Amino acid sequence: MAPPATTTTYTRYETRRRDPDPGKAALLVIDVQGHFASLAAPIMPAIASTVALCRGAGMPVVYTRHVDPPDAPRRARPLREWWPGDRIDAGTAAAELLPGAGRADGDLVVEKCTYSAFAGTGLEEALRGLGAEEVVVAGVMTNLCCETTARDAFVRGFRVFFSADATATASRDLHEATLANMAYGFAYIVDCERLEAALGKAAK
Repeated sequence: MAPPATTTTYTRYETRRRDPDPGKAALLVIDVQGHFASLAAPIMPAIASTVALCRGAGMPVVYTRHVDPPDAPRRARPLREWWPGDRIDAGTAAAELLPGAGRADGDLVVEKCTYSAFAGTGLEEALRGLGAEEVVVAGVMTNLCCETTARDAFVRGFRVFFSADATATASRDLHEATLANMAYGFAYIVDCERLEAALGKAAK
Protein backbone atom coordinates (compact mmCIF):
# COMPACT_ATOMS: atom_id res chain seq x y z
CA MET A 1 0.00 0.00 0.00
CA ALA A 2 1.19 3.48 -0.78
CA PRO A 3 1.93 5.61 2.27
CA PRO A 4 -0.88 7.83 3.53
CA ALA A 5 -1.19 11.28 2.04
CA THR A 6 0.77 13.93 3.89
CA THR A 7 0.14 17.52 4.82
CA THR A 8 1.70 18.72 1.57
CA THR A 9 -0.86 16.80 -0.48
CA TYR A 10 -4.07 17.22 1.48
CA THR A 11 -3.81 20.98 1.92
CA ARG A 12 -4.32 21.50 -1.79
CA TYR A 13 -7.87 20.15 -1.45
CA GLU A 14 -8.89 22.42 1.39
CA THR A 15 -11.80 24.74 0.77
CA ARG A 16 -12.18 25.85 4.39
CA ARG A 17 -10.38 25.42 7.68
CA ARG A 18 -11.49 25.10 11.30
CA ASP A 19 -10.24 23.58 14.55
CA PRO A 20 -12.24 21.01 16.50
CA ASP A 21 -13.68 22.10 19.83
CA PRO A 22 -12.53 19.48 22.37
CA GLY A 23 -15.46 20.35 24.61
CA LYS A 24 -17.91 19.32 21.89
CA ALA A 25 -16.00 16.70 19.89
CA ALA A 26 -15.52 12.93 20.02
CA LEU A 27 -12.93 10.83 18.20
CA LEU A 28 -14.20 7.92 16.10
CA VAL A 29 -11.55 5.25 15.47
CA ILE A 30 -12.91 3.12 12.66
CA ASP A 31 -12.17 -0.62 12.30
CA VAL A 32 -8.55 -0.69 13.50
CA GLN A 33 -8.81 -4.45 13.92
CA GLY A 34 -7.07 -7.64 12.96
CA HIS A 35 -8.71 -8.03 9.56
CA PHE A 36 -7.22 -4.72 8.42
CA ALA A 37 -3.84 -5.06 10.18
CA SER A 38 -1.75 -4.78 7.01
CA LEU A 39 -3.64 -1.70 5.82
CA ALA A 40 -3.45 -0.08 9.24
CA ALA A 41 0.22 -0.85 9.89
CA PRO A 42 1.66 2.29 8.20
CA ILE A 43 -0.66 4.61 10.13
CA MET A 44 -0.52 3.02 13.59
CA PRO A 45 1.83 5.73 14.92
CA ALA A 46 -0.59 8.39 13.66
CA ILE A 47 -3.54 6.49 15.16
CA ALA A 48 -1.75 6.34 18.52
CA SER A 49 -0.90 10.05 18.36
CA THR A 50 -4.44 11.03 17.36
CA VAL A 51 -5.93 8.98 20.20
CA ALA A 52 -3.46 10.42 22.72
CA LEU A 53 -4.05 14.00 21.58
CA CYS A 54 -7.83 13.71 21.67
CA ARG A 55 -7.90 11.80 24.93
CA GLY A 56 -5.49 14.30 26.48
CA ALA A 57 -7.85 17.11 25.48
CA GLY A 58 -10.71 15.40 27.30
CA MET A 59 -12.50 14.13 24.19
CA PRO A 60 -14.39 10.82 24.31
CA VAL A 61 -12.82 8.12 22.16
CA VAL A 62 -15.17 5.67 20.43
CA TYR A 63 -14.00 2.58 18.55
CA THR A 64 -15.83 0.58 15.93
CA ARG A 65 -15.34 -3.04 14.90
CA HIS A 66 -16.77 -4.53 11.74
CA VAL A 67 -18.34 -7.93 12.44
CA ASP A 68 -20.39 -9.94 9.94
CA PRO A 69 -23.39 -11.55 11.67
CA PRO A 70 -24.37 -15.10 10.68
CA ASP A 71 -27.77 -13.86 9.50
CA ALA A 72 -27.06 -10.55 7.82
CA PRO A 73 -29.69 -7.83 8.23
CA ARG A 74 -30.87 -6.22 5.02
CA ARG A 75 -28.45 -3.27 5.34
CA ALA A 76 -25.47 -5.68 5.36
CA ARG A 77 -26.47 -7.84 2.38
CA PRO A 78 -24.84 -5.69 -0.33
CA LEU A 79 -21.46 -6.24 1.35
CA ARG A 80 -21.82 -9.98 0.89
CA GLU A 81 -22.37 -9.40 -2.83
CA TRP A 82 -19.50 -6.93 -3.13
CA TRP A 83 -16.96 -8.88 -1.04
CA PRO A 84 -17.96 -12.55 -1.39
CA GLY A 85 -16.13 -14.80 1.04
CA ASP A 86 -14.49 -11.88 2.84
CA ARG A 87 -16.06 -12.29 6.26
CA ILE A 88 -15.13 -11.02 9.72
CA ASP A 89 -16.60 -13.37 12.29
CA ALA A 90 -17.18 -12.49 15.94
CA GLY A 91 -14.74 -14.10 18.33
CA THR A 92 -11.89 -14.29 15.80
CA ALA A 93 -8.63 -12.38 15.75
CA ALA A 94 -9.86 -10.57 12.64
CA ALA A 95 -12.63 -8.97 14.69
CA GLU A 96 -10.46 -7.82 17.60
CA LEU A 97 -9.03 -4.31 17.93
CA LEU A 98 -5.31 -4.10 17.29
CA PRO A 99 -3.14 -3.70 20.42
CA GLY A 100 -1.76 -0.39 19.19
CA ALA A 101 -5.20 1.15 18.69
CA GLY A 102 -5.01 2.77 22.11
CA ARG A 103 -8.28 1.62 23.59
CA ALA A 104 -8.64 2.37 27.30
CA ASP A 105 -11.02 0.93 29.87
CA GLY A 106 -14.36 2.64 29.54
CA ASP A 107 -14.03 3.52 25.85
CA LEU A 108 -17.18 2.70 23.92
CA VAL A 109 -16.78 -0.01 21.26
CA VAL A 110 -19.50 -0.15 18.60
CA GLU A 111 -20.03 -3.23 16.44
CA LYS A 112 -21.22 -2.57 12.91
CA CYS A 113 -22.01 -4.72 9.88
CA THR A 114 -21.89 -2.20 7.02
CA TYR A 115 -19.81 0.77 5.97
CA SER A 116 -21.48 3.38 8.17
CA ALA A 117 -20.80 3.21 11.90
CA PHE A 118 -24.20 4.86 12.43
CA ALA A 119 -26.38 2.28 10.65
CA GLY A 120 -28.32 0.32 13.24
CA THR A 121 -25.71 0.73 15.98
CA GLY A 122 -27.03 3.42 18.31
CA LEU A 123 -23.85 5.46 17.74
CA GLU A 124 -25.71 8.71 17.16
CA GLU A 125 -27.60 8.36 20.43
CA ALA A 126 -24.40 7.49 22.26
CA LEU A 127 -22.62 10.54 20.88
CA ARG A 128 -25.53 12.80 21.74
CA GLY A 129 -25.46 11.36 25.24
CA LEU A 130 -21.79 12.31 25.50
CA GLY A 131 -22.63 15.85 24.46
CA ALA A 132 -20.79 15.53 21.16
CA GLU A 133 -21.62 17.92 18.34
CA GLU A 134 -18.45 17.24 16.36
CA VAL A 135 -16.58 14.09 15.36
CA VAL A 136 -13.00 13.47 14.30
CA VAL A 137 -12.76 10.43 12.01
CA ALA A 138 -9.69 8.17 11.88
CA GLY A 139 -9.07 4.54 10.97
CA VAL A 140 -9.59 2.28 7.93
CA MET A 141 -10.56 2.16 5.17
CA THR A 142 -10.36 5.79 4.12
CA ASN A 143 -12.74 5.52 1.18
CA LEU A 144 -15.18 2.95 2.57
CA CYS A 145 -16.06 2.88 6.26
CA CYS A 146 -14.30 6.12 7.21
CA GLU A 147 -15.78 8.12 4.35
CA THR A 148 -19.27 6.63 4.72
CA THR A 149 -19.26 7.26 8.47
CA ALA A 150 -18.09 10.83 7.93
CA ARG A 151 -20.79 11.51 5.36
CA ASP A 152 -23.42 9.95 7.61
CA ALA A 153 -22.24 12.06 10.55
CA PHE A 154 -22.54 15.18 8.41
CA VAL A 155 -26.12 14.49 7.35
CA ARG A 156 -27.02 13.72 10.98
CA GLY A 157 -25.92 17.18 11.98
CA PHE A 158 -22.42 16.63 13.35
CA ARG A 159 -19.54 18.88 12.35
CA VAL A 160 -16.95 16.52 10.85
CA PHE A 161 -13.16 16.54 10.94
CA PHE A 162 -11.36 13.91 8.85
CA SER A 163 -7.80 12.78 9.49
CA ALA A 164 -5.45 12.72 6.52
CA ASP A 165 -2.61 10.85 8.23
CA ALA A 166 -4.53 8.55 10.61
CA THR A 167 -6.61 6.98 7.83
CA ALA A 168 -5.50 4.48 5.19
CA THR A 169 -6.80 2.42 2.30
CA ALA A 170 -5.65 0.27 -0.61
CA SER A 171 -4.04 3.01 -2.71
CA ARG A 172 -2.96 6.63 -2.60
CA ASP A 173 -5.42 7.50 -5.39
CA LEU A 174 -8.37 6.19 -3.39
CA HIS A 175 -7.10 7.90 -0.23
CA GLU A 176 -6.69 11.26 -1.88
CA ALA A 177 -10.00 11.02 -3.74
CA THR A 178 -11.71 10.75 -0.36
CA LEU A 179 -9.76 13.70 1.02
CA ALA A 180 -10.86 15.77 -1.98
CA ASN A 181 -14.50 14.74 -1.51
CA MET A 182 -14.43 15.35 2.24
CA ALA A 183 -12.83 18.77 1.87
CA TYR A 184 -15.24 19.79 -0.88
CA GLY A 185 -18.47 19.19 0.96
CA PHE A 186 -18.33 17.19 4.19
CA ALA A 187 -15.38 17.67 6.52
CA TYR A 188 -12.51 19.81 7.69
CA ILE A 189 -9.23 17.97 7.00
CA VAL A 190 -6.77 17.57 9.89
CA ASP A 191 -3.62 15.64 10.70
CA CYS A 192 -1.64 14.99 13.88
CA GLU A 193 0.30 18.23 13.56
CA ARG A 194 -2.83 20.29 13.12
CA LEU A 195 -4.64 18.49 15.93
CA GLU A 196 -1.72 19.06 18.27
CA ALA A 197 -1.71 22.77 17.47
CA ALA A 198 -5.50 23.07 17.76
CA LEU A 199 -5.97 21.05 20.92
CA GLY A 200 -2.97 22.65 22.59
CA LYS A 201 -4.36 26.07 21.76
CA ALA A 202 -7.75 25.11 23.20
CA ALA A 203 -6.12 23.97 26.44
CA LYS A 204 -4.48 27.36 27.05
